[in-house]
Amino acid sequence: MLGFGVTALMLVGSAAVHYYLWIRLVRDTTRPGTSVRRLATWGVVLSALLAPGTRILTPLFDPSDGGGGRFLAWPGYVLIGVLLYLLPTLVILELPRALALRRWRRAGQRADATAVRVPVPAAASVSAAGPAASAPAAAPAPAEVEAEAEAKAEDRLVGRRLFLGRAVGTLAGATALGTVGYGMSSALGDPLIKRVPVTLSKVNPRLAGLRIAVVSDIHLGPLLGRSHTERIVRMINGLQADVVTIVGDLADGTASQLGPAARPLKGLESRYGAFFVTGNHEYLYDGVEDWLDEMRNVGVRPLVNERVEIRHNGAYLDLAGVEDLAGQDYGRGPDLGKALGGRDLSRPVVLLAHQPVFADEAARHGVDLQLSGHTHGGQMFPLTAITKLANPVNSGLGKVDDTKVYVTNGAGFFGPPVRVGAPADITLLELRSPQA
Repeated sequence: MLGFGVTALMLVGSAAVHYYLWIRLVRDTTRPGTSVRRLATWGVVLSALLAPGTRILTPLFDPSDGGGGRFLAWPGYVLIGVLLYLLPTLVILELPRALALRRWRRAGQRADATAVRVPVPAAASVSAAGPAASAPAAAPAPAEVEAEAEAKAEDRLVGRRLFLGRAVGTLAGATALGTVGYGMSSALGDPLIKRVPVTLSKVNPRLAGLRIAVVSDIHLGPLLGRSHTERIVRMINGLQADVVTIVGDLADGTASQLGPAARPLKGLESRYGAFFVTGNHEYLYDGVEDWLDEMRNVGVRPLVNERVEIRHNGAYLDLAGVEDLAGQDYGRGPDLGKALGGRDLSRPVVLLAHQPVFADEAARHGVDLQLSGHTHGGQMFPLTAITKLANPVNSGLGKVDDTKVYVTNGAGFFGPPVRVGAPADITLLELRSPQA
């Protein structure tokens, strides 16, 4: 019943949004009864069905590289990206549009007032040729002059409205398409490589220099497949990291569907191994254990509320990992007490936890550094402002109490293949000692 309600809400919302778009992009830019208006109207109707249909129907298809879902996902999610920028741009342009119309209307009213001032005709004079030859032509009635002036003014206003509507539509469309084009080139290109030094109080000079590669939110699915994984592996291997960490949201589908797309992870190279923790998306497709097994099969060790000891130059680091908070809805979830119980408190501990909001719990348990993803850095401006409000750290290095928190933007995307103001990244953290 809840699913039906969400679907109905999406359809109603799409209808309301597209009715507004029809007004601004069709009614205001075309004349009634023209073939152009009819064609544009059908385009808006198709968009109103495709946008929610993509979100509703795509999960029903096989998301693997050979799955049919990509034929719906590509046009649908690109359209959603365009709409996310087209709608607010049109709303922003409402004020200048209203001011321009008001100015033109006032100018038209002044012109009308001038046009209807009909001069009183002079008295007719009689010439030698007779009355018929000298009689002036009958002057139009004031009412006729006023009606003609009003008609001309209305024609001018209609023309100006069409001009303004087309100008607004062109500006909004160019802004949305240009932004999405830039965002797609960012989302589909190579992730940025970020190199971030992190000083931790418990890191001694022997442990200093340990390099940890961090990647998250790869989001394999109908839009990103095996080639995306191969690119990530190639880029991580180029960093020559000591430890590789994958901090959740590997895929948007089951391991049976997308396991082949994830198998290039078997080629990851590091001195002390590669590790994985679950994100919220691993629980959405009823197969979290299958994904954990898939990671083991490719040589990436899942940390399921547990920790491992990393020995580097004779010094030690505890690397811990917890299940994502979304697991609580499935009888699972994070257990930091289990992951950290009985450890040597003199050692620094680095925690893998998908969501940054878990940092409050990590701080209470004395975690030195938490590595997270989940936010995508907001992915698409201005959504970045929303994720900043919802998370203690949205992107990059921050701090919650005495725990440092690093949040990667992720190497993939969710929904529209668009990133604006939050480029994808793979991060290489280098631990530093305060004694250095």
